[in-house]
Amino acid sequence: MAMACSSMHQLAFARHPLLPRNSRVQPRPQLSSVCFPSFSVRASSALAVEPDTGTQKDQTLDVEVFSCPICYEPLIRRGPSGLNLEAVYRSGFKCKKCNKSYSSKDNFLDLTLTAGLREYVEVKPVRTELFRSPFVSFLYERGWRQNFNSSGFPGQDEEFKMAQEYFKPAEGGLLVDVSCGSGLFSRKFAKSGTYSGVIALDYSENMLRQCYDFIKQDDAVLKANMALVRADVSRLPFSSGSVDAVHAGAALHCWPSPSNAIAEITRVLRSGGVFVGTTFLRYTPSTPWMIRLFRQRTAQSYSYLTAEEIEDLCASCGLTNYTSKIQQSFIMFSAQKP
Repeated sequence: MAMACSSMHQLAFARHPLLPRNSRVQPRPQLSSVCFPSFSVRASSALAVEPDTGTQKDQTLDVEVFSCPICYEPLIRRGPSGLNLEAVYRSGFKCKKCNKSYSSKDNFLDLTLTAGLREYVEVKPVRTELFRSPFVSFLYERGWRQNFNSSGFPGQDEEFKMAQEYFKPAEGGLLVDVSCGSGLFSRKFAKSGTYSGVIALDYSENMLRQCYDFIKQDDAVLKANMALVRADVSRLPFSSGSVDAVHAGAALHCWPSPSNAIAEITRVLRSGGVFVGTTFLRYTPSTPWMIRLFRQRTAQSYSYLTAEEIEDLCASCGLTNYTSKIQQSFIMFSAQKP
C-alpha cells in the first residue's frame, strides 16, 4: 500500500476529481474483477482523526470521495485507502473547514448531520422511523419486500436487470444506492462488477447492520469495492457532480420530502449521470375510483405520487431524458443530469 506524502496526491481522473490517485476505486471503461484478501472486522473502535498530518505505516491521507454533510467540502481521510468495508471501517475522516470528525460504527460510516451528538436526538416522520426498527429491518428481505409483487413489482431479479439497462451510460463509474434498506440491490450492483465502486446508503442504522450481516455471507460482495454509509437522502455526503449513478429502490414514497431528495440527487450527479428509482404509484389511469379514494387517504402517511407528478418533479430539479415503465402500481423511472 502506498504511503502518504506531506502534500496531497495529484488527482488522476478529471471525471472523478474526488478519487485519490492510489485508490482501488478508479474509473475505467470496463471493470475487471477486483479481489481483496479475506478479512473479518473486529476492531473495537474506529480510528480518530488527529490534527497531526505526519506519515504513519499503512496509513494514507487523501482527498476523499466522501464529503462533509454540513459544508460539502471533501473529507480528509486518515487510514487505509480504498472503497471497501475494511478500509473505510479502519479510517477516520475529518472536515478541515467545519473541524468535525466522522468515524465508522457497527461497520458503517455515519455521515449524518447528527453524527457524534450526545444530547440532541432527531426524530423523523413515522414512515422513516418505521424502517429504523430492528424488527422491520430483519423482516425486509424475509417476506416484507416479496409482498411488493402483489402491487406489480416484477421481483428483485427483473428489477435489477431493468435498472442495469438504464445505468449503461454510468458503467465503470461510482454508484450510490440511496435508501438501500438491507442492501438487496446494493449487493447485486457490487457483485456485478459493473461499477468502480458502490455505496450502500441509508438513514436506518438497523438496515445497515442487516446489510452487513448479508454481506458477510457472500465472499464476492465482501471483497468488492463497496462501503456502507449512514446519511440523509436530503443531505448527501458527496461533492456536487461527483457521482455517476444513483439508485433508489422502493424508496421515494418513504422520503419526508421527495422534492428535496431529488434536488439533492441532482446536485451530486455529474453531467450525464443517471438516476433510477422505483416506487408505488398513488394510482394510474386504470385504477378503480374506490381504490383511488383509499390511496388518497393513505397518501397522507406516505408520499405516493402519480406518474405525472414524478416526471414533473424530476424536470423541476433539472433532470432530463425522463422515461418510465409502469405495471399496476409499480413504476420504474429514469432521468439524466444534462
